[in-house]
Amino acid sequence: MESNNGHCQVDLIFSSDSPPSDPKIQPVLIVGQTVNLNKIEYNKVQHKLEPRVSEEVFMRGLRGLHSRTGDSVISLYLNSVTIASLPARCSRHNAPARPHSLASLVKNVSSGKSETIIIVCPYADALASASAVARSYPLFSMKSPKSQKKVEVRVEFIIVDLDGKQCDYDLLQSVANGVRMTACIVDKPCNMMGVSHFLQEIEAVSKEYNLEMSVFRGEQLKEMGLGGIYGVGKASTDQPALAILTYKPSYFFPETTVAWVGKGIVYDTGGLSLKTKTMMPGMKRDCGGAAAILGAICVAAKLGSSACIHAVFCLAENSVGSNATRPDDIHVLYSGRTVEINNTDAEGRLVLADGVVYAARNLNADVIIDMATLTGAQGIATGKYHGALLTNSATWEKDAVSMSLISGDLLFPLVYSPELHFSEFNSLVADMKNSVADRGNAQPSCAGLFVLSHLGFDTSCDWLHIDMASPVHLGERATGYGVALLTLLVAKYSNNMMLRNLVETLE
Repeated sequence: MESNNGHCQVDLIFSSDSPPSDPKIQPVLIVGQTVNLNKIEYNKVQHKLEPRVSEEVFMRGLRGLHSRTGDSVISLYLNSVTIASLPARCSRHNAPARPHSLASLVKNVSSGKSETIIIVCPYADALASASAVARSYPLFSMKSPKSQKKVEVRVEFIIVDLDGKQCDYDLLQSVANGVRMTACIVDKPCNMMGVSHFLQEIEAVSKEYNLEMSVFRGEQLKEMGLGGIYGVGKASTDQPALAILTYKPSYFFPETTVAWVGKGIVYDTGGLSLKTKTMMPGMKRDCGGAAAILGAICVAAKLGSSACIHAVFCLAENSVGSNATRPDDIHVLYSGRTVEINNTDAEGRLVLADGVVYAARNLNADVIIDMATLTGAQGIATGKYHGALLTNSATWEKDAVSMSLISGDLLFPLVYSPELHFSEFNSLVADMKNSVADRGNAQPSCAGLFVLSHLGFDTSCDWLHIDMASPVHLGERATGYGVALLTLLVAKYSNNMMLRNLVETLE
């Protein structure tokens, strides 16, 4: 993680109870909801605080926290020992761990030096809290290095309701690593994270975890009938690709087959339907869905699963050139259905349609989850923090929303009503258009239905579509959204006991 190759020098280490390297100087942050902080016994943190902070000072600090509102930050010793409380109130559509508040607090209070963060929380909040801390320390930076000294941030948990359960630091470390890697990919500009670069990242994961990898690229996509991916990316000198990573259980026949399909538009100019100069900056983040499934399959491979998991990456640069797709062109997608292009800036659904059909037809997936920064309207429909969920399964809708509250990657369901919305894609010369006639009619739902229509509305697959155009970033930085969520969505197949326990809390 050296700064001279585009990474900052922060090692984020999750451990159960590590002694500070030098208790006299190493900063310590203790954070949690007030009700949980008041359950701490001083001897649990004594070795981290003394000789700077006595028991009397520590208890006085606890009494000074705002019990009703939370949001307190109290320095116990200069700026090197801090105790902070999270907001007391939490609505039913927010994660109980208050991950966004936690991430903001950690960013603001962090010393920028090697330090220890102690999170005090219930067992069910640990995963979301770990992800929140991870996104607070982004990997990517091209700032000129002022020092080559590495910073080591140790994250520990005091769980207030263990009840015989174990806090699994391997799980938390794996998810945190996945979140940071995902955010790093999304933060990188296209000249450093084009299609070829992304394929190198996939190959590196394949080698590290011994996963099967397949790649189809350029004219090969056209020959295979993958007209959506090919049509979107053919104008770029960095040719489009469909890549597949496969995790298979080692010792038994898979219980089920799950496919994660990620939109990987490494840069979106809008194509010939060109974005404006104010709308185009930030479009390096249009690969957020593909980045999330790469981070998540690292976690799955590390922890083990009884399911076969395929990560399907639909990679392209939506560029402008003499070979670019034109409005009015008609493409034949992998489903065999024809699409009249009336907006080249509605490209994500084209690559996803090819990806989900490949997952169903070639990989025999029982469950297909596609993840994409698909529509700007998602942010209007469900806001900056909640991804939008569309699914053909009422059971999955309920379960996914519940799991999102535990993962911290929030979801809220969209209207699912193909008979009312799919007519927006009517075409007189093809099976459908790629963009809606009325942008005011449930646009995020319509975009998802376009993808499902290529599987077929009567498909036997359970299909979940997650539009995370807004939560993929917060301000100028990527969030690593999706890694913890995808990990929980397949938790019942995981070999990890903590994941299974977290899912059981929802049943």
